Amino acid sequence: MTGKDVDALLAAAPKIRPGTRVNVTFLGNENLEMRVAAAKAVHDAGLTPVSHVAARRMSSKDEFVEFLDALRGQVGTTHLFTVGGDPSEPMGPYASALDLIRSGLPAEHGFTHISIAGYPEGHPDIADSELWSVLEAKVAALQEQGLSGTILTQFGFDVDPIHDWIREVRARGIDLPIRIGVPGPAGIKRLMTYAKRFGVSTSAGIARKYGFSMTNLLGTAGPERLIRDLQKGLTAESGDVKLHFYTFGGMETTADWIADYDERQLGS
Repeated sequence: MTGKDVDALLAAAPKIRPGTRVNVTFLGNENLEMRVAAAKAVHDAGLTPVSHVAARRMSSKDEFVEFLDALRGQVGTTHLFTVGGDPSEPMGPYASALDLIRSGLPAEHGFTHISIAGYPEGHPDIADSELWSVLEAKVAALQEQGLSGTILTQFGFDVDPIHDWIREVRARGIDLPIRIGVPGPAGIKRLMTYAKRFGVSTSAGIARKYGFSMTNLLGTAGPERLIRDLQKGLTAESGDVKLHFYTFGGMETTADWIADYDERQLGS
């Protein structure tokens, strides 16, 4: 959710399992008050807020400390998601999520669980070799500070690179829980727009595997086929792997879809 989605959260919250993690984004057009208010709304709804911190949007150490203090003092959350952020040049002293973790400030302010990003389909601006070295460095930094963590991935449409990526994560000795990003139900045209924006593969072949009709971009697609195929490829060696839903079609729509999916699985 964003800082503007509090009303949407309140509508969806009764349909979401208590304690579920809800990520609160860090957008450039929102301020500290909006971000903290959104996190507090998540907490007050009986859910677990995971506030994003965009490294390159932080103008100073003082701003970072102010944000951490506000989250701890007004919300009480101990979860963060660290990410580099959109700006190509840092607005302050932090150029990456790794810089935020290595600063030691989250741990000093009582945060105990840090989510970090994973990219099964790669990143349009970062070489694969660098993505792997940075992921390993983040995991090492968390371990050195006694912090727990989760790897939260970008969303995708194709299970093959996801399975390959999970195997590589485990082969590198990384045993953190993994949350695979899947797009919640949404209009196909909207899904394709988000995919293009974030550099996710959207070839016609991938779209067909996911269940899209390329001739009907006004239709709506849910992730059932993706989830089913993902589950088939998981083994004991995959470790702790669950899902993270990107609510492109709305929070309540996504919550309804998950509840319906669960009910159908229990009945099958």
